[in-house]
Amino acid sequence: MTEIVLFHHVQGLTQGVRRLVDELRAGGHVVHTPDIFDGATFASIDEGFAAVRARGEGAVGAWADGAVSDLSDAIVYAGISLGVMSAQRLAQTRPGALGAVLLEACVPASEFGDGWPQGVAVQVHGMEMDPFFGLEGDVDAARALVASTDDGELFVYPGDVHLFTDSSLPSYDEAAATLVVERVLGLLARL
Repeated sequence: MTEIVLFHHVQGLTQGVRRLVDELRAGGHVVHTPDIFDGATFASIDEGFAAVRARGEGAVGAWADGAVSDLSDAIVYAGISLGVMSAQRLAQTRPGALGAVLLEACVPASEFGDGWPQGVAVQVHGMEMDPFFGLEGDVDAARALVASTDDGELFVYPGDVHLFTDSSLPSYDEAAATLVVERVLGLLARL
């Protein structure tokens, strides 16, 4: 059993994110799902970003820090899109991290310090033509990140949508999302 904290994407802790979490829990893992929007979800990415902006600069980081303050240090940080920023930052800066699962986003490791910490596993998943992942440079950051560690994996799926792992959204890709869950469970089994 592995303990995981999963930070949702900008549209909120949707039913599709909850379904993904349930699949990880079915693998025998404990998954925490903090909700920055306190139950609210948004019909579009733009509406979600407006809600984030309304909370003020630094609010997402403070929320993430608070969400993990009472959790074990030996944890896997996971995030979907916007949630990746918190997951990646905490995996790189909070001592004791076991690993990170970065879904549909990745930033250069230099954003959060001197690079990826030794001994912390990482998996990155995204679509090759996703306008936010494949076409904005996230895939390049992911390649560099994975190359900098001895326990890193990058999985790039064919397609051109964002938030393909959320079964409650029109962008959901069942075949790709099934592979994501299978591969994440494989990582968790190794930790």
